[in-house]
Amino acid sequence: MQDHFFALADALQRHLFSDEIFTCWLVGEESDFVRFNHGKVRQAGHVEQRHLHLRLVAHGRQGSAALALAGDASDAQRAREALAKLRHVIDSLPVDPYLIYATEVNSTTTIRSAALPAPQECVEHIVAASGGLDMVGIYASGTMARGFANSFGQRNWHAVENFNLEWSLYHQADKAVKSSYAGAEWHTATLQSKIQSAAQQVELLQRPTKNLTPGDYRVFLAPRAMDELIGMLSWGGFSAKTRHTKQSPLIKMEQGAGLNPLVTLAENTVCGTAAAFQSDGFIKPDCVTLIEKGCLCDPLIAPRSAKEFGLVSNGANGSETPESISMQCGALPTGDALTALDTGLYISNLWYLNYSDRPACRLTGMTRFATFWVENGTIVAPVNVMRFDDTLYRLLGDNLVALTTEPELMLDASSYGERSTNSSRLPGALISGMRFTL
Repeated sequence: MQDHFFALADALQRHLFSDEIFTCWLVGEESDFVRFNHGKVRQAGHVEQRHLHLRLVAHGRQGSAALALAGDASDAQRAREALAKLRHVIDSLPVDPYLIYATEVNSTTTIRSAALPAPQECVEHIVAASGGLDMVGIYASGTMARGFANSFGQRNWHAVENFNLEWSLYHQADKAVKSSYAGAEWHTATLQSKIQSAAQQVELLQRPTKNLTPGDYRVFLAPRAMDELIGMLSWGGFSAKTRHTKQSPLIKMEQGAGLNPLVTLAENTVCGTAAAFQSDGFIKPDCVTLIEKGCLCDPLIAPRSAKEFGLVSNGANGSETPESISMQCGALPTGDALTALDTGLYISNLWYLNYSDRPACRLTGMTRFATFWVENGTIVAPVNVMRFDDTLYRLLGDNLVALTTEPELMLDASSYGERSTNSSRLPGALISGMRFTL
């Protein structure tokens, strides 16, 4: 895939006019997908795909085209035809005042292989471990690739191999336990332990449900729930453009408000699974500190925002959202989370999050899957779905008590168009008060 992509870029360069510039962005994968229901394989497939995004720049204007690649000699002809079509229309396009592209050549190659059994063997382990359980989920594994090339001679390649298994163990009605296992090294014992732990929670779901009245409750947010919370914050919270246009949900932090000193968040590219370059050819630093010890730090700056607002780009994507976010851990051992919670809510997942007051960074959403009432460090009963409405300045500010010592790696399971390379590494959080409205 890499050699074919670079050869395609070389061929395009030979057909370029002297006053033209091109960039190529490749998204490719070779993935195996297996869907489970009732603990059995219901659907299996293998996907090989490569999509080329070609951009032509001339006279301060730019046009782009996308085409699927076959992986053979026909691709060069189709790419040349796309180049000719762009050349035909580009002069009719308006001048782009924020047009920008990388001119300094920074070529890189990153290939990360994984220690994975054959997909069939993994599936056999999954079926065996979930035997007798009402398990539904999807397993995805294989290599995801990103490539960049331009007419200045820059060539970048990123290929990462991993697996991601997301599943739920179903009890009845809206009662289920969701879990996941992901990474670049497969350990059957870890899979068995995770499924066993989820099965134990399903047994707890069979107890009579406890109904709680609206109010403030002490809670422990498992890493999956934290992922939803931080994911919502990523909708503009770390963007340079939203800061400059005063649309950031963290605008109060720009005015002096802060979070708990335990909170340090970073776009940690070197430890993530996303490429260290973006579609304009700009290279990302190993790490961009977004929040440090509760204080707002650097934003994610896309090249266009850099040109528009007179900044220096740090290689962020066009939406200026994190792709490899990580949070510094704390001092609470994960195994002691229930003891530290004492009495309150254990929340494994959140969903349907949105801003109820964006300038105040007030978030609303629902509990989901396994949410339990805990008394004296022991799970007593499952809790019906509840809606929370609270500000980040309470949840990760005044009310944050502790973070766990171990982060959980969570790979984005999105596969709309292609498998996502985004990831997060987050701990769990003990919070003294979370406000529930119904």
